[in-house]
Amino acid sequence: MGLSMATAESWVRRWELQQARYAVDREERFSVIADVVGYVTREQPRPYVVDLGCGPGSLAARMAARLPRAEIVAADMDPLLLELARTHHPDAARYVDVEIGEEGWTAALELDRPLDAAVSTTALHYLSENTLRRTYAQLAAALRPGGVLINADHLPQRDRGGRGGAAHSRIAEHVGRCRAQRQRAFAHEDWDAWWAAVADDPELTDLLAERGRRGPISEAGEDLPPQRHAELLRHAGFEHAAPVWQFGDSYVLVAIR
Repeated sequence: MGLSMATAESWVRRWELQQARYAVDREERFSVIADVVGYVTREQPRPYVVDLGCGPGSLAARMAARLPRAEIVAADMDPLLLELARTHHPDAARYVDVEIGEEGWTAALELDRPLDAAVSTTALHYLSENTLRRTYAQLAAALRPGGVLINADHLPQRDRGGRGGAAHSRIAEHVGRCRAQRQRAFAHEDWDAWWAAVADDPELTDLLAERGRRGPISEAGEDLPPQRHAELLRHAGFEHAAPVWQFGDSYVLVAIR
């Protein structure tokens, strides 16, 4: 099911444009993740990082460029996106086909030492709360003391209630409208159009068929607010968990082991 480099480059480029519709702050968010990993691993000769839900390698490639000494393991269960990553970003990471949160998934990563960092962007919200609780505990066990888990995602803010809560909700709604306006300014295809176009490419037929055989790629996530993520992280064994960056409902949440 190998792909040509030209095909992979074309589809990854279209993926990047498609994703920009949903996160106009995407590059800044990537930079914040790399900043945190760089700080935490500043004294490590060979930083060890896992990218959770790597897709076609967007974050892994940027991390490899920013932190050339890092050894990156990139994990995903989507065979098509993984093959795009392997072909277009072959040197950025060691790619692993595994479902995050399933039984034995951390063993499948074949880690040979404790991790310095686990990073993820717009992937963990697909997990149910029970799976997320288990996954956070597994990652805490895989990280070295002082290591970090960085989750960058769209996380709904908890309703604060009262007059202040109502004002906060109005501001949040305004931010959401502004974000939607900026998204419409991008004349690129959306998620559904990207996958529809993929289905028309004969070079991707086998990978798309394998994707279909595996069934649903994600669980029904529960849109947990950042406060609940922080609670689950602390319960899983992380000493501290809090956002370090926010733009609207887009957060970079950092948990320290």
